[in-house]
Amino acid sequence: MITSQKALDIILDNTIDFGIEEIPFLESLGSVLKEDVKADRDFPPFNRVSMDGIAISYEAFAKGQIDFKIENIQAAGSEQLTLKEHTNCIEVMTGAVLPQHTDTVIPYELVTIENGVVTIDTKTVNDGQNIHQQGKDRKANDVLVKKNKIISAAEIGVLATVGKSMVKVAKQPSVLIISTGDELVEVEEQPTAYQIRKSNVYTLVSLLERLNIKAETRHITDDKSVLKQKINQFLIDYDVLLFSGAVSKGKFDFLPEVLNELGVEKNFHKVKQRPGKPFWFGCKASLGMSEQNEKKCKSTVVFAFPGNPVSTFVGCVKYFYPWYKKSVDLVFENYQKAILAEDFTFKPDLTYFLQVKLENKKGLLIAVPIMGNGSGDLANLANADAFLELPSDQTEFKTGEAFPLIRYR
Repeated sequence: MITSQKALDIILDNTIDFGIEEIPFLESLGSVLKEDVKADRDFPPFNRVSMDGIAISYEAFAKGQIDFKIENIQAAGSEQLTLKEHTNCIEVMTGAVLPQHTDTVIPYELVTIENGVVTIDTKTVNDGQNIHQQGKDRKANDVLVKKNKIISAAEIGVLATVGKSMVKVAKQPSVLIISTGDELVEVEEQPTAYQIRKSNVYTLVSLLERLNIKAETRHITDDKSVLKQKINQFLIDYDVLLFSGAVSKGKFDFLPEVLNELGVEKNFHKVKQRPGKPFWFGCKASLGMSEQNEKKCKSTVVFAFPGNPVSTFVGCVKYFYPWYKKSVDLVFENYQKAILAEDFTFKPDLTYFLQVKLENKKGLLIAVPIMGNGSGDLANLANADAFLELPSDQTEFKTGEAFPLIRYR
Protein backbone atom coordinates (compact mmCIF):
# COMPACT_ATOMS: atom_id res chain seq x y z
CA MET A 1 0.00 0.00 0.00
CA ILE A 2 1.43 3.36 -1.06
CA THR A 3 0.95 6.91 0.20
CA SER A 4 -1.46 9.34 -1.37
CA GLN A 5 1.46 11.50 -2.59
CA LYS A 6 3.21 8.50 -4.15
CA ALA A 7 -0.02 7.53 -5.91
CA LEU A 8 -0.34 11.03 -7.33
CA ASP A 9 3.30 11.01 -8.48
CA ILE A 10 2.78 7.71 -10.32
CA ILE A 11 -0.40 8.99 -11.96
CA LEU A 12 1.31 12.18 -13.13
CA ASP A 13 4.10 10.06 -14.64
CA ASN A 14 1.52 8.35 -16.85
CA THR A 15 -0.08 11.26 -18.69
CA ILE A 16 -1.13 11.09 -22.34
CA ASP A 17 -0.80 13.57 -25.20
CA PHE A 18 -4.21 13.48 -26.86
CA GLY A 19 -3.09 15.62 -29.79
CA ILE A 20 -4.35 18.90 -31.25
CA GLU A 21 -7.39 19.69 -33.34
CA GLU A 22 -8.60 22.83 -35.10
CA ILE A 23 -12.19 23.82 -34.40
CA PRO A 24 -14.47 26.85 -35.02
CA PHE A 25 -13.71 29.50 -32.42
CA LEU A 26 -17.30 29.65 -31.17
CA GLU A 27 -17.05 25.94 -30.28
CA SER A 28 -13.82 26.39 -28.32
CA LEU A 29 -15.25 27.69 -25.03
CA GLY A 30 -13.71 25.66 -22.20
CA SER A 31 -11.06 24.11 -24.44
CA VAL A 32 -7.31 24.38 -23.84
CA LEU A 33 -5.68 26.73 -26.32
CA LYS A 34 -2.79 25.18 -28.24
CA GLU A 35 -1.40 28.17 -30.12
CA ASP A 36 -0.35 31.68 -29.24
CA VAL A 37 -2.96 34.18 -30.41
CA LYS A 38 -1.25 37.22 -31.92
CA ALA A 39 -2.49 40.66 -32.86
CA ASP A 40 -3.08 40.82 -36.61
CA ARG A 41 -2.63 44.61 -36.49
CA ASP A 42 -2.14 47.40 -33.96
CA PHE A 43 -4.74 47.78 -31.19
CA PRO A 44 -6.41 50.12 -31.67
CA PRO A 45 -5.63 50.01 -35.43
CA PHE A 46 -5.96 53.79 -35.76
CA ASN A 47 -6.04 56.89 -33.57
CA ARG A 48 -9.49 56.30 -32.11
CA VAL A 49 -11.86 58.98 -30.83
CA SER A 50 -12.88 58.06 -27.27
CA MET A 51 -15.66 60.63 -26.68
CA ASP A 52 -18.41 62.26 -28.76
CA GLY A 53 -17.49 65.88 -29.46
CA ILE A 54 -15.33 67.94 -31.78
CA ALA A 55 -11.82 67.36 -33.09
CA ILE A 56 -9.53 70.39 -33.44
CA SER A 57 -5.95 71.33 -33.98
CA TYR A 58 -4.64 72.03 -30.49
CA GLU A 59 -2.34 74.72 -31.91
CA ALA A 60 -5.36 76.91 -32.78
CA PHE A 61 -6.74 76.66 -29.23
CA ALA A 62 -3.30 77.33 -27.74
CA LYS A 63 -3.22 80.62 -29.67
CA GLY A 64 -6.44 81.72 -27.97
CA GLN A 65 -9.09 80.62 -30.45
CA ILE A 66 -12.33 79.36 -28.85
CA ASP A 67 -14.77 79.57 -31.79
CA PHE A 68 -14.50 76.88 -34.49
CA LYS A 69 -16.60 76.49 -37.62
CA ILE A 70 -17.88 72.93 -38.13
CA GLU A 71 -16.42 71.58 -41.33
CA ASN A 72 -17.78 68.02 -41.38
CA ILE A 73 -18.84 65.00 -39.25
CA GLN A 74 -16.62 61.94 -38.73
CA ALA A 75 -18.82 58.94 -37.95
CA ALA A 76 -17.61 55.65 -36.51
CA GLY A 77 -16.96 53.18 -39.29
CA SER A 78 -16.48 55.80 -42.00
CA GLU A 79 -13.31 56.61 -43.89
CA GLN A 80 -10.95 59.13 -42.36
CA LEU A 81 -11.75 62.76 -43.13
CA THR A 82 -9.22 65.59 -43.37
CA LEU A 83 -9.56 68.97 -41.68
CA LYS A 84 -9.09 71.48 -44.50
CA GLU A 85 -8.76 74.64 -42.40
CA HIS A 86 -6.82 74.30 -39.14
CA THR A 87 -9.03 76.95 -37.53
CA ASN A 88 -12.13 74.84 -38.16
CA CYS A 89 -13.29 71.65 -36.44
CA ILE A 90 -14.90 68.34 -37.29
CA GLU A 91 -17.60 66.73 -35.18
CA VAL A 92 -16.51 63.21 -34.16
CA MET A 93 -18.27 60.20 -32.71
CA THR A 94 -16.90 57.70 -30.19
CA GLY A 95 -15.04 54.90 -31.97
CA ALA A 96 -14.40 56.93 -35.10
CA VAL A 97 -10.98 57.39 -36.65
CA LEU A 98 -9.44 60.74 -35.73
CA PRO A 99 -9.56 63.09 -38.74
CA GLN A 100 -6.26 64.11 -40.29
CA HIS A 101 -4.81 67.45 -39.20
CA THR A 102 -6.61 67.20 -35.83
CA ASP A 103 -5.01 66.07 -32.57
CA THR A 104 -7.39 66.91 -29.73
CA VAL A 105 -11.03 65.99 -28.93
CA ILE A 106 -13.30 68.14 -26.76
CA PRO A 107 -16.56 66.49 -25.58
CA TYR A 108 -19.93 67.98 -26.41
CA GLU A 109 -20.54 68.65 -22.70
CA LEU A 110 -17.82 71.34 -22.76
CA VAL A 111 -18.91 73.22 -25.88
CA THR A 112 -21.84 75.24 -27.23
CA ILE A 113 -22.97 74.84 -30.85
CA GLU A 114 -24.91 77.59 -32.61
CA ASN A 115 -25.40 78.22 -36.35
CA GLY A 116 -22.65 75.77 -37.32
CA VAL A 117 -20.08 77.31 -35.00
CA VAL A 118 -18.68 75.63 -31.86
CA THR A 119 -17.68 77.72 -28.85
CA ILE A 120 -15.40 76.04 -26.33
CA ASP A 121 -16.73 76.67 -22.80
CA THR A 122 -13.68 75.52 -20.84
CA LYS A 123 -10.18 76.85 -20.41
CA THR A 124 -8.81 73.42 -19.60
CA VAL A 125 -7.96 71.61 -22.81
CA ASN A 126 -4.94 69.31 -23.05
CA ASP A 127 -3.07 68.51 -26.21
CA GLY A 128 -4.05 65.00 -27.41
CA GLN A 129 -6.90 64.50 -24.95
CA ASN A 130 -9.68 61.92 -25.49
CA ILE A 131 -7.78 60.04 -28.17
CA HIS A 132 -6.92 56.34 -27.90
CA GLN A 133 -3.61 56.28 -29.74
CA GLN A 134 -2.94 53.67 -32.41
CA GLY A 135 -1.06 50.66 -31.00
CA LYS A 136 -1.35 51.87 -27.39
CA ASP A 137 -2.92 48.59 -26.21
CA ARG A 138 -0.93 46.14 -28.36
CA LYS A 139 1.29 46.24 -31.42
CA ALA A 140 0.88 44.03 -34.48
CA ASN A 141 2.25 40.50 -33.80
CA ASP A 142 2.15 40.96 -30.02
CA VAL A 143 0.97 37.79 -28.25
CA LEU A 144 -2.49 38.53 -26.88
CA VAL A 145 -3.22 35.10 -25.41
CA LYS A 146 -0.56 32.48 -24.67
CA LYS A 147 -1.19 28.82 -25.45
CA ASN A 148 -2.10 26.29 -22.74
CA LYS A 149 -4.80 28.54 -21.34
CA ILE A 150 -8.45 27.57 -20.89
CA ILE A 151 -10.55 29.54 -23.37
CA SER A 152 -13.17 31.67 -21.62
CA ALA A 153 -15.57 34.31 -22.92
CA ALA A 154 -12.72 36.84 -22.77
CA GLU A 155 -10.54 34.74 -25.07
CA ILE A 156 -13.49 34.20 -27.44
CA GLY A 157 -13.68 37.98 -27.82
CA VAL A 158 -9.96 38.20 -28.57
CA LEU A 159 -10.20 35.40 -31.16
CA ALA A 160 -13.02 37.24 -32.89
CA THR A 161 -11.11 40.54 -32.80
CA VAL A 162 -8.08 39.10 -34.58
CA GLY A 163 -10.12 37.13 -37.09
CA LYS A 164 -9.32 33.64 -35.74
CA SER A 165 -12.39 31.84 -37.05
CA MET A 166 -10.61 28.51 -36.51
CA VAL A 167 -8.43 27.84 -33.47
CA LYS A 168 -6.08 25.04 -32.39
CA VAL A 169 -7.04 23.39 -29.11
CA ALA A 170 -6.12 20.30 -27.14
CA LYS A 171 -8.05 17.30 -28.37
CA GLN A 172 -10.11 15.87 -25.54
CA PRO A 173 -9.61 12.27 -24.45
CA SER A 174 -12.30 9.71 -25.18
CA VAL A 175 -13.48 8.68 -21.72
CA LEU A 176 -15.78 5.85 -20.69
CA ILE A 177 -17.26 5.72 -17.18
CA ILE A 178 -18.20 2.19 -16.14
CA SER A 179 -20.33 1.15 -13.19
CA THR A 180 -20.52 -2.44 -11.98
CA GLY A 181 -22.85 -4.31 -9.68
CA ASP A 182 -26.15 -6.16 -9.81
CA GLU A 183 -27.58 -3.91 -7.14
CA LEU A 184 -27.70 -0.83 -9.41
CA VAL A 185 -30.71 0.29 -11.46
CA GLU A 186 -31.30 3.31 -13.68
CA VAL A 187 -32.33 6.67 -12.26
CA GLU A 188 -35.87 6.48 -13.63
CA GLU A 189 -36.47 2.97 -12.27
CA GLN A 190 -38.03 2.08 -8.93
CA PRO A 191 -35.46 0.04 -6.97
CA THR A 192 -36.47 -2.96 -4.93
CA ALA A 193 -35.64 -3.14 -1.24
CA TYR A 194 -32.20 -4.61 -2.06
CA GLN A 195 -31.30 -2.28 -4.96
CA ILE A 196 -30.14 1.33 -5.34
CA ARG A 197 -30.18 3.78 -8.22
CA LYS A 198 -26.97 4.55 -10.09
CA SER A 199 -25.37 7.77 -8.90
CA ASN A 200 -21.58 7.46 -9.15
CA VAL A 201 -21.48 7.40 -12.95
CA TYR A 202 -23.52 10.58 -13.17
CA THR A 203 -21.41 12.25 -10.52
CA LEU A 204 -18.33 11.43 -12.57
CA VAL A 205 -20.00 12.61 -15.78
CA SER A 206 -20.69 15.95 -14.12
CA LEU A 207 -17.19 16.24 -12.67
CA LEU A 208 -15.73 15.65 -16.14
CA GLU A 209 -18.11 18.18 -17.67
CA ARG A 210 -16.27 20.78 -15.60
CA LEU A 211 -13.17 19.86 -17.61
CA ASN A 212 -15.12 20.12 -20.86
CA ILE A 213 -14.94 16.33 -21.28
CA LYS A 214 -18.03 14.62 -22.68
CA ALA A 215 -17.80 11.13 -21.18
CA GLU A 216 -19.84 8.10 -22.15
CA THR A 217 -21.23 5.59 -19.63
CA ARG A 218 -21.76 1.84 -19.49
CA HIS A 219 -22.93 -0.61 -16.85
CA ILE A 220 -21.67 -4.19 -16.45
CA THR A 221 -23.18 -6.80 -14.17
CA ASP A 222 -21.10 -8.82 -11.70
CA ASP A 223 -20.21 -11.54 -14.20
CA LYS A 224 -16.50 -12.12 -14.76
CA SER A 225 -16.79 -13.39 -18.32
CA VAL A 226 -19.01 -10.46 -19.33
CA LEU A 227 -16.66 -8.00 -17.60
CA LYS A 228 -13.66 -9.44 -19.43
CA GLN A 229 -15.30 -9.44 -22.84
CA LYS A 230 -16.59 -5.88 -22.64
CA ILE A 231 -13.52 -4.33 -20.98
CA ASN A 232 -11.28 -5.91 -23.62
CA GLN A 233 -13.09 -3.87 -26.30
CA PHE A 234 -13.25 -0.75 -24.15
CA LEU A 235 -9.45 -0.79 -23.85
CA ILE A 236 -9.26 -0.54 -27.64
CA ASP A 237 -11.95 2.08 -28.12
CA TYR A 238 -11.16 4.64 -25.38
CA ASP A 239 -8.24 6.68 -24.03
CA VAL A 240 -9.43 6.52 -20.42
CA LEU A 241 -11.59 4.10 -18.47
CA LEU A 242 -13.04 5.25 -15.15
CA PHE A 243 -14.52 2.47 -13.03
CA SER A 244 -16.67 2.81 -9.95
CA GLY A 245 -16.74 -0.35 -7.84
CA ALA A 246 -15.52 -3.96 -7.95
CA VAL A 247 -11.97 -3.24 -6.74
CA SER A 248 -12.22 -4.30 -3.08
CA LYS A 249 -12.08 -7.81 -1.62
CA GLY A 250 -15.68 -8.89 -2.12
CA LYS A 251 -16.57 -12.20 -3.74
CA PHE A 252 -17.82 -10.37 -6.83
CA ASP A 253 -15.05 -7.76 -7.06
CA PHE A 254 -13.55 -9.24 -10.22
CA LEU A 255 -12.09 -6.07 -11.70
CA PRO A 256 -8.41 -6.30 -10.58
CA GLU A 257 -8.29 -9.93 -11.73
CA VAL A 258 -9.92 -9.15 -15.08
CA LEU A 259 -7.63 -6.18 -15.77
CA ASN A 260 -4.61 -8.34 -15.01
CA GLU A 261 -5.82 -11.09 -17.41
CA LEU A 262 -6.34 -8.46 -20.12
CA GLY A 263 -2.73 -7.30 -19.82
CA VAL A 264 -3.38 -3.99 -18.10
CA GLU A 265 -0.25 -3.14 -16.13
CA LYS A 266 -1.09 -2.39 -12.51
CA ASN A 267 0.79 0.65 -11.22
CA PHE A 268 -0.74 0.34 -7.77
CA HIS A 269 -3.70 -1.08 -5.89
CA LYS A 270 -4.60 0.38 -2.49
CA VAL A 271 -3.59 3.77 -1.18
CA LYS A 272 -3.01 4.81 2.43
CA GLN A 273 -6.02 7.10 2.53
CA ARG A 274 -9.61 7.32 3.70
CA PRO A 275 -11.93 7.31 1.93
CA GLY A 276 -10.83 5.43 -1.19
CA LYS A 277 -8.21 2.98 0.07
CA PRO A 278 -8.90 0.22 -2.55
CA PHE A 279 -8.16 2.64 -5.46
CA TRP A 280 -6.57 0.81 -8.46
CA PHE A 281 -4.58 2.48 -11.26
CA GLY A 282 -2.91 1.09 -14.35
CA CYS A 283 -2.23 1.41 -18.08
CA LYS A 284 -2.27 -0.73 -21.19
CA ALA A 285 -0.74 -0.25 -24.63
CA SER A 286 -3.23 -1.60 -27.15
CA LEU A 287 -3.87 -1.65 -30.88
CA GLY A 288 -6.58 0.82 -31.84
CA MET A 289 -7.91 2.48 -34.98
CA SER A 290 -7.00 5.96 -36.13
CA GLU A 291 -9.41 8.38 -37.77
CA GLN A 292 -8.08 7.12 -41.11
CA ASN A 293 -8.96 3.56 -40.05
CA GLU A 294 -5.31 2.67 -39.79
CA LYS A 295 -4.12 0.48 -36.94
CA LYS A 296 -1.97 2.24 -34.39
CA CYS A 297 -0.64 1.59 -30.92
CA LYS A 298 -2.19 3.67 -28.17
CA SER A 299 -2.18 3.67 -24.40
CA THR A 300 -5.33 3.39 -22.32
CA VAL A 301 -5.26 4.63 -18.74
CA VAL A 302 -7.48 2.98 -16.15
CA PHE A 303 -8.71 4.66 -12.96
CA ALA A 304 -10.65 2.15 -10.86
CA PHE A 305 -12.24 3.87 -7.88
CA PRO A 306 -13.98 2.12 -4.97
CA GLY A 307 -17.76 2.00 -5.33
CA ASN A 308 -18.72 4.07 -2.30
CA PRO A 309 -19.80 7.50 -3.59
CA VAL A 310 -17.49 9.66 -1.48
CA SER A 311 -14.54 7.44 -2.43
CA THR A 312 -15.34 7.82 -6.14
CA PHE A 313 -15.81 11.58 -5.76
CA VAL A 314 -12.56 12.27 -3.93
CA GLY A 315 -10.67 9.94 -6.27
CA CYS A 316 -11.74 11.96 -9.28
CA VAL A 317 -10.91 15.41 -7.93
CA LYS A 318 -7.70 14.32 -6.19
CA TYR A 319 -6.23 12.15 -8.94
CA PHE A 320 -8.03 12.37 -12.27
CA TYR A 321 -8.20 16.18 -12.35
CA PRO A 322 -4.42 16.69 -11.96
CA TRP A 323 -3.73 13.85 -14.43
CA TYR A 324 -5.91 15.47 -17.07
CA LYS A 325 -4.49 18.96 -16.51
CA LYS A 326 -0.93 17.74 -16.86
CA SER A 327 -1.86 15.74 -19.97
CA VAL A 328 -3.06 18.90 -21.75
CA ASP A 329 -0.21 21.06 -20.36
CA LEU A 330 -2.36 23.17 -18.09
CA VAL A 331 -0.41 24.64 -15.22
CA PHE A 332 -0.82 22.23 -12.32
CA GLU A 333 -1.93 24.37 -9.41
CA ASN A 334 -0.83 23.54 -5.92
CA TYR A 335 -3.88 23.13 -3.74
CA GLN A 336 -4.69 26.21 -1.72
CA LYS A 337 -4.89 25.86 2.03
CA ALA A 338 -7.68 26.48 4.48
CA ILE A 339 -7.68 26.94 8.24
CA LEU A 340 -9.33 24.28 10.36
CA ALA A 341 -12.23 25.78 12.35
CA GLU A 342 -12.25 23.24 15.17
CA ASP A 343 -10.16 20.46 16.67
CA PHE A 344 -10.33 17.13 14.87
CA THR A 345 -8.90 13.70 15.65
CA PHE A 346 -8.14 10.86 13.22
CA LYS A 347 -5.90 8.07 14.52
CA PRO A 348 -5.36 5.60 11.61
CA ASP A 349 -2.06 5.96 9.74
CA LEU A 350 -3.85 7.20 6.64
CA THR A 351 -4.27 10.46 4.74
CA TYR A 352 -7.77 11.62 5.55
CA PHE A 353 -9.96 13.67 3.23
CA LEU A 354 -12.17 15.60 5.62
CA GLN A 355 -15.36 17.07 4.15
CA VAL A 356 -15.64 20.75 5.04
CA LYS A 357 -17.84 23.77 4.56
CA LEU A 358 -15.90 26.91 3.65
CA GLU A 359 -16.31 30.34 5.22
CA ASN A 360 -14.46 33.58 4.61
CA LYS A 361 -13.66 35.45 7.80
CA LYS A 362 -11.66 38.67 7.56
CA GLY A 363 -9.96 37.48 4.40
CA LEU A 364 -9.10 34.04 5.80
CA LEU A 365 -10.49 30.82 4.33
CA ILE A 366 -11.96 28.77 7.17
CA ALA A 367 -12.82 25.06 6.88
CA VAL A 368 -15.65 23.82 9.09
CA PRO A 369 -15.82 19.99 9.33
CA ILE A 370 -19.05 18.45 8.03
CA MET A 371 -19.28 15.07 9.66
CA GLY A 372 -21.12 12.37 7.74
CA ASN A 373 -21.58 8.64 8.05
CA GLY A 374 -18.61 7.38 6.09
CA SER A 375 -17.78 6.95 2.42
CA GLY A 376 -21.27 5.75 1.58
CA ASP A 377 -22.92 8.99 2.72
CA LEU A 378 -23.58 10.56 -0.66
CA ALA A 379 -25.94 13.21 0.71
CA ASN A 380 -23.17 14.64 2.91
CA LEU A 381 -21.28 15.74 -0.20
CA ALA A 382 -24.09 18.18 -0.94
CA ASN A 383 -23.59 19.82 2.48
CA ALA A 384 -19.85 20.40 2.02
CA ASP A 385 -17.75 22.49 -0.36
CA ALA A 386 -14.38 20.75 -0.35
CA PHE A 387 -12.04 18.17 1.14
CA LEU A 388 -9.36 19.17 3.60
CA GLU A 389 -6.38 16.85 3.10
CA LEU A 390 -5.11 15.82 6.53
CA PRO A 391 -1.64 14.19 6.56
CA SER A 392 -1.10 10.63 7.79
CA ASP A 393 1.72 11.57 10.18
CA GLN A 394 -0.66 13.43 12.50
CA THR A 395 -3.51 12.25 14.68
CA GLU A 396 -4.50 15.51 16.35
CA PHE A 397 -5.47 18.45 14.14
CA LYS A 398 -5.85 21.72 15.97
CA THR A 399 -8.02 24.74 15.42
CA GLY A 400 -6.08 27.35 13.44
CA GLU A 401 -3.84 24.88 11.59
CA ALA A 402 -3.84 25.17 7.79
CA PHE A 403 -4.05 22.15 5.48
CA PRO A 404 -4.25 21.58 1.71
CA LEU A 405 -7.72 22.07 0.26
CA ILE A 406 -9.39 20.29 -2.65
CA ARG A 407 -12.40 22.37 -3.67
CA TYR A 408 -15.29 21.07 -5.71
CA ARG A 409 -17.45 24.18 -5.55
